[in-house]
Amino acid sequence: MSPDHADRGHPDGSTQPPGGDGASDSAPPLTHRQILTVLGGLLTGMFLVAVSQTSVTTALPTIAGELGGIELIAWIVTAYLLAATAATPLFGRLSDLYGRRRVFQVAIVIFLVGSVLCALAPNMASLIAARAVQGVGGGGVMALTMTIIGDLLSPRERGRYQGYIGAVFGFASVTGPLAGGFLVDHIHWRWVFWINLPIGIASLVVTSRVLRLPHRRVEQRLDLLGAGLMVTSITALLLVTAWGGSTYPWRSPEIAALTVGGLLLGLLFVRRQRTAAQPIIPLRLFASRTFGLVTASGLLVGAAMFGSIVFLPVFFQLVTGATATQAGLLLMPLMGGVIVSSTLSGRIITRTGRYKAHPITGTMLVALALLLLATMDTTTSRVEAGAFTAVLGVGLGMVMQNLVLIAQNDVPAADLGAATATVGFSRTLGGSIGSALLGAVMAAGLSTRLAGLAAGLPDDVDLDPAAVQGSPETILALDPVVRDAVVEAFSGALSTTFLVAVPLAVLASALLSALPVQTLRETRHVGGGPH
Repeated sequence: MSPDHADRGHPDGSTQPPGGDGASDSAPPLTHRQILTVLGGLLTGMFLVAVSQTSVTTALPTIAGELGGIELIAWIVTAYLLAATAATPLFGRLSDLYGRRRVFQVAIVIFLVGSVLCALAPNMASLIAARAVQGVGGGGVMALTMTIIGDLLSPRERGRYQGYIGAVFGFASVTGPLAGGFLVDHIHWRWVFWINLPIGIASLVVTSRVLRLPHRRVEQRLDLLGAGLMVTSITALLLVTAWGGSTYPWRSPEIAALTVGGLLLGLLFVRRQRTAAQPIIPLRLFASRTFGLVTASGLLVGAAMFGSIVFLPVFFQLVTGATATQAGLLLMPLMGGVIVSSTLSGRIITRTGRYKAHPITGTMLVALALLLLATMDTTTSRVEAGAFTAVLGVGLGMVMQNLVLIAQNDVPAADLGAATATVGFSRTLGGSIGSALLGAVMAAGLSTRLAGLAAGLPDDVDLDPAAVQGSPETILALDPVVRDAVVEAFSGALSTTFLVAVPLAVLASALLSALPVQTLRETRHVGGGPH
């Protein structure tokens, strides 16, 4: 633990752990079986969110084609991540007030309501709004899952259970894209969202039975003003990246107003966090060099990860001609890489107690993978593309969960919930920025290439702009001359998009190299470890 954290407690002066459950390191330890029972409840909710996210990826090109607006495809992901960003710290505070299980189940219900709205969406705007509702629930589920795990297990103990978490993510990662592709190819893309209902109901039943945690109410005030400032600031700045140079010129009054407004609101948010009794992001956490480096690198890795993964199904379906189901299969090497590397990395860290080399190596592999993805074109085989995505998965698996582990190891028990939520906040914020930024890069590159394409076509060949904006099936059914040129335009735009993400991973690796050398603690925050 960093010395500058040693004596911190809650702002109100208490030393109550973040769960407000009245437990501590001196509490009777939970048995291995009890921990597995609680994990079972948590992981059902985590599976719901994870499988939904992975199943949507293979449906994105078809959704954008049917509802219109391939240039808005990144916003289907960005809206989710932006809402999850805002929800992550708020759900931590709510769970202190009303208990972990109750708030965890509310998050699941919100996610299911968002899923229904997505399934019924008549156009792209309403779908994006519905994805934001889904994001609120998804952000709550993921934040509370990691917080409760941090409550129950010491950093050293956590590696023993990393395999269970990895197995759930692995199962969701494999079944999600396949299920999404199958539903798109054989039923309809709307079933990608309808399928969440039975899974969500099962999750509610399981958590009602097994997720029983002690709780003592901790009075806290929700910083709604801070949340409002945060969301409006981030939204304004994201719109700058999305609209600048496409919808509006970079020097237009609209872009200038969004930029100035977003920055001012951001400064007001920081000021609010300094004065709020219960801030969304406690700024005192950043007094630790370790915590500051972890959150900054998490933002960069989140931007590179979400901003690139969104476009892999587009490449597979449009450039290689894969069906949605085949695109799901082609994503399996990525998911497999995440599962294998996260599990092995967790076990090695548990055995040695040292972690620094793992995220550094992971970010370097992410940068290498993005460079390889940037070389892909119409001549790239599916085997080559699968190998490149596997490298990306291995890198991500060595980074993402370990950043949470490092942050939780660095802070005292009183700040565990806030620290976990803040790391999740930085990652989803990075994903929001990355999706919007790289989406704008892809849209601008595609627009430029299509304009050149239209000028270079023979006089007797007609390019229908509506067809170019359609689903993969519509585009691949174009006149061969037009189709090949359009596919080449998509390929070039996607290569540029992957290349732009490389510096993000490189900078993250540089930041992580500056981490102090620490050993993982062997003490718990709440509850106990296995016997």
